Amino acid sequence: MRAVVQRVTEASVTVEDETVGQIGHGFLVLLGVGQDDTEADADYLAQKIVGLRVFEDDAGKMNRGLLDVGGELLVVSQFTLWGDCRKGRRPSFVAAAPPEKADPLYQHFVSAARSAGVTVATGRFRAEMQVSLINDGPVTLLLDSRKEF
Repeated sequence: MRAVVQRVTEASVTVEDETVGQIGHGFLVLLGVGQDDTEADADYLAQKIVGLRVFEDDAGKMNRGLLDVGGELLVVSQFTLWGDCRKGRRPSFVAAAPPEKADPLYQHFVSAARSAGVTVATGRFRAEMQVSLINDGPVTLLLDSRKEF
């Protein structure tokens, strides 16, 4: 499972001119599910992201986590994180999980984050979405449950 995590002051996701998810201060998480991912991958990434200490403390150091600052998550599914661009000009998505596997794992990730005490908003799985954000910092991190990068 892969995630792009952006620290934001606000973020929202829109489907067909309707805002379906919106947060203030926190993380926008673009989440991609791979062929071999399991619930253990979703649990690992949810805990890792909730625990990331990238919010400033009183000394101005990145030392506080999402729960410390009362931050929220906006989680948006994005299978293109599994796009392989090493050959040619058109990405291959064969490593991405099919929707019938990806959706339950995406939902499991959301549930795991909520169980950790975080307010979580979401996009709409398999929908064409427009994502808006104000990146704070900017702080952007790449995470992989298999620790491939």
